[in-house]
Amino acid sequence: MTEKIKLITPRLPRGFEDRSPGEIAAVDAMIGKIRQVYERYGFDPVETPLFEYTEALGKFLPDTDRPNAGVFSLQDDDEQWLSLRYDLTAPLARYFAENFEALPKPYRSYRAGYVFRNEKPGPGRFRQFMQFDADTVGAAGPEADAEMCMMMADVMDALGLAGKYVVRVNNRKVLDGVLEAAGVAGEEQKLTVLRAVDKLDKFGIEGVRLLLGAGRKDESGDFTRGAGLSEAQAGVVLDYVGGKPPADNAGIAELAAMQALFDAAGYGPDRIRIDPSVVRGLEYYTGPVFEIELTFKVQNEKGQDVVFGSVGGGGRYDGLVSRFRREPVPATGFSIGVSRLANALKLTGNLGAEEPAGPVVVLVMDRDRTASYQAMVAELRQAGIRAEMFLGSTKNFGKQLAYADKRNSPAVIIEGSQEREQGIVQVKDLVAGKQAAQAITDNAEWKAARPGQFEVKRQELVSAIQQLLGEQG
Repeated sequence: MTEKIKLITPRLPRGFEDRSPGEIAAVDAMIGKIRQVYERYGFDPVETPLFEYTEALGKFLPDTDRPNAGVFSLQDDDEQWLSLRYDLTAPLARYFAENFEALPKPYRSYRAGYVFRNEKPGPGRFRQFMQFDADTVGAAGPEADAEMCMMMADVMDALGLAGKYVVRVNNRKVLDGVLEAAGVAGEEQKLTVLRAVDKLDKFGIEGVRLLLGAGRKDESGDFTRGAGLSEAQAGVVLDYVGGKPPADNAGIAELAAMQALFDAAGYGPDRIRIDPSVVRGLEYYTGPVFEIELTFKVQNEKGQDVVFGSVGGGGRYDGLVSRFRREPVPATGFSIGVSRLANALKLTGNLGAEEPAGPVVVLVMDRDRTASYQAMVAELRQAGIRAEMFLGSTKNFGKQLAYADKRNSPAVIIEGSQEREQGIVQVKDLVAGKQAAQAITDNAEWKAARPGQFEVKRQELVSAIQQLLGEQG
């Protein structure tokens, strides 16, 4: 009696996703447009590995023996902790510090790739997702920050989102000054206040007031604990959020300098806007912060109209590279969430969602003539045409045709013994065939009409396929 083998259930891990050829092609096209803008601004590509030494990732690491909260970690054979990168910025800081002498200053680079978060997955929250970053390391002035904002705007325009976005800009120095004036002490309380300010668009002034105080209960009854500020303290913060800037603040001067650059370059408030509610959650920002917000409405899971929201952002992080070097190294940059931006483009009709065209398929009508079919495939490939010979086991014509259809093939090539004797091949235009089939309701009529099918001389096969593909576009 043979032992029954237990089959493994095929399961996609939670927080990860598979991508189809159509999705890959659409995102690649989007990334290509972003890359063109980055390179037009003078940025060059650089690639860092998926793994870094865990200590290089810095701010995300917990104080535990096994650094595996927030990041995915392992130990190598030297007992060194390695972690999958959490973002693309910390690896850039390591790369710049390690290659400091060889790199130009300022150093302008862009990077695209997957990052990993060891966090609980949920709707729209993944453990692996793609980012596309651009950074300038070694430039201290607001000019570098302003350039990032203008480049973000140009990226949105290049993707067909003109009029559907705004780049919102603030400065952490302004926020720090407001917190100091309000008497907010302690890092935890500061972060709670900043998170409350960040919810202005979502909850409005009154919602922020509650989060600055004891806390806020939402419609479901869930309670979010507040920052515990007094009414007077909360008033200082709310005055700022409401548009009353603090006097004598270095951040205000930097924002004014950036605004002058936006005006000079022709970027109006419809594209780039100073906004006191922009916080950005990461703790390492030290100056200007900015984010791209898409302003069109979408429906949430409850069927309510909401603004699509942020698809990327960044800011100045002058302290990050200094973790590796004693001297201060200024830096600024931004990151685009590729998957979220692709979803936005899909909603606006600006993301090519069609499956890419498959290969021309040479059907195998006679098994003892495979060398002849392979010769056709080779000729097509040498002419730069995607092509393949059917390699399945079935001899059934209909099933081979169904295979080509599932491959999104533009055409199939048919050569039976009769065609071979006459020195011809049959070409079936699957695109025209589908269009013609929509007007034919009778199966017998469809078979008799053989829509989209024509014959060509064998020696003219390549030129006939080239012409067909050109007509299909």
